[in-house]
Amino acid sequence: MTDSLGFRMKFGVVAPSTNTSVQPEYDSMRPYGVTNHFSRCIIPDTRVTDDASFMVMLNNIRAAVEPAIRSVMSCSPDHIIMGMSAETFWDGLEGQRRLERRLARIVGHKLTMGSDACRAALKAYGRDIKRLGIITPYMPVGDRQVHRFFTDCGFKVVNLLGLKCDSPMKIAHVTRERLRDAILEVNRGKVDAVVQVGTNLAMADVAAMAEFWLDKPVIAINTATYWYALRSNGIKDRQPGWGSLFLEH
Repeated sequence: MTDSLGFRMKFGVVAPSTNTSVQPEYDSMRPYGVTNHFSRCIIPDTRVTDDASFMVMLNNIRAAVEPAIRSVMSCSPDHIIMGMSAETFWDGLEGQRRLERRLARIVGHKLTMGSDACRAALKAYGRDIKRLGIITPYMPVGDRQVHRFFTDCGFKVVNLLGLKCDSPMKIAHVTRERLRDAILEVNRGKVDAVVQVGTNLAMADVAAMAEFWLDKPVIAINTATYWYALRSNGIKDRQPGWGSLFLEH
């Protein structure tokens, strides 16, 4: 029998317990007949002030990922979405592939991660997209991994702005005005597209608005990830309000 509410797709979503942005953004993008079922990587809201404390936070997430996946698997989801960001960029493109293979062995099928989704979103806009401006909430150690991933994928990172948020929960406190200013900062020079990573930055609607100002793709990771999960499963609904990615690709 088919799930009565999730008769088109039942997503299991894994996100840190400190993350308050990914769930409401995904739910706002959810088409009729698709349901989202969240499982939390339980971590403390540790203070992040430098690279060392950033790694403490990341290692807390790493330790909690597999239990969270195993928890959500009990509802028999059709597909798993990793609603987290930093770990999916770690060690570049090869690191992303290793992580995907390891997690796929747990879930028994393909899953969607933010890093691969951003790459797919950029590819959807065509070969003219080569030079990127990137926004992160991270410390420099995380920024270097993001830079490496996109470089491995063949892009030129022209500008990268790390907002250095001082705790995983506080990432969600970054204002829309600050995100607007960050977009303008990383758009300097010859930039073909702007990409935001860090799933607790609530930037989906800001990115959609920014495309009107800049006349170029502005890709929020939550938008890209949910779009890619839908499209990978044959769901091609064109949804307004989330930018050109959902309307045109």
